[in-house]
Amino acid sequence: MAAGERSWCLCKLLRFFYSLFLPGLIVCGTLCVCLVIVLWGIRLLLQRKKKLVSTSKNGKNQMVIAFFHPYCNAGGGGERVLWCALRALQKKYPEAVYVVYTGDVNVNGQQILEGAFRRFNIRLIHPVQFVFLRKRYLVEDSLYPHFTLLGQSLGSIFLGWEALMQCVPDVYIDSMGYTFTLPLFKYIGGCQVGSYVHYPTISTDMLSVVKNQNIGFNNAAIITRNPFLSKVKLIYYYLFAFIYGLVGSCSDVVMVNSSWTLNHILSLWKVGNCTNIVYPPCDVQTFLDIPLHEKKMTPGHLLVSVGQFRPEKNHPLQIRAFAKLLNKKMVESPSSLKLVLIGGCRNKDDELRVNQLRRLSEDLGVQEYVEFKINIPFDELKNYLSEATIGLHTMWNEHFGIGVVECMAAGTIILAHNSGGPKLDIVVPHEGDITGFLAESEEDYAETIAHILSMSAEKRLQIRKSARASVSRFSDQEFEVTFLSSVEKLFK
Repeated sequence: MAAGERSWCLCKLLRFFYSLFLPGLIVCGTLCVCLVIVLWGIRLLLQRKKKLVSTSKNGKNQMVIAFFHPYCNAGGGGERVLWCALRALQKKYPEAVYVVYTGDVNVNGQQILEGAFRRFNIRLIHPVQFVFLRKRYLVEDSLYPHFTLLGQSLGSIFLGWEALMQCVPDVYIDSMGYTFTLPLFKYIGGCQVGSYVHYPTISTDMLSVVKNQNIGFNNAAIITRNPFLSKVKLIYYYLFAFIYGLVGSCSDVVMVNSSWTLNHILSLWKVGNCTNIVYPPCDVQTFLDIPLHEKKMTPGHLLVSVGQFRPEKNHPLQIRAFAKLLNKKMVESPSSLKLVLIGGCRNKDDELRVNQLRRLSEDLGVQEYVEFKINIPFDELKNYLSEATIGLHTMWNEHFGIGVVECMAAGTIILAHNSGGPKLDIVVPHEGDITGFLAESEEDYAETIAHILSMSAEKRLQIRKSARASVSRFSDQEFEVTFLSSVEKLFK
């Protein structure tokens, strides 16, 4: 009897939900139509606004080219790509209006341009308009202690909306990896959209780290120790990768900075017909006037690291390897060695990271042999590279590695991580000769440093010559040619 009642209640419940299906379908359809109408109306309003803004004083329409780069005042390789890309476009399209969306509200446009010249030795030939965004905090990783990738990506949509409401360009280029802004500018703003990908937001390597339950800076130990949490995170990553691929496929032109990035973007975005490798511009020419001789300007040997103070750069590995080198006395006169970490700080999180690195060097007892140089001028950077014997790089799966190229061009012997761009594109043999060294663990780095310092001056000089000869393919001139060729489709 009770079983029959339960069966009758279940049938009644199913009939109730079935009766709601058609009305629910109609409501959902109506809401979707209303949303499409609203978005189409916004698009028409933005197009009208664009026509008013792009009309110059002589009555002619000027093309508006915009770059989305919320941290354009930072001093990293991504910012060098931005300024070189702007300079290249200004040479080819001098009549266009150029806009940079930035969240650097604590400085003005002139200060940003002066910073670009001071850090990268780049001066633009035509004016640039800066659109200052107030909601950059929405893409700060500190705002999302959990589900960081999703939080930052959704935050970038709101930041992109703020940018679009202030200026509607004809050509939109995301030069910092905020891929979720592409559909917004393409379908709502009616823009031709392109993207320069330095590093995929998610990669198959990241999926492998979670799948294999390996600890990493983006995979906490509490996750790796729990099989259930690992599976949940893996599902989250797969879903995010699918959405990331959808929004990335909206791009009309895709440029990637290395073979490593190319492989991941082709796997995720599946837009091989409009994807090209455009190696980032490295100021190779500026370093070529540094004499290729054994560095004798300072006693002992100088080890230099060049890179922003971000967690993925793995500066702690450099300090630990250096401490191991000194403590195990792997080289003669270890007290004559010095490690100098040079990089840019974007915000308070980066400054906190530098303080943590200082404490690490104190804990390891090597603080008197380690120096930190923050946001230094280009001339000072060049001076350090001219005196260094070894250039250090420790980021796992670095997308490219401009700092690696600069070290090689300056004549330092590079010791880079055995992965990513350095392994596939940069520290590769040139005409059969080695151009540098690769390592992975603390022990690897310490032993390889000792090996380099034990070499004869003649052997080190031979490696320097080969390295310098190999980096000409990463020059500013090569970048301009390949960049302009890739974006040409956006201007047809």
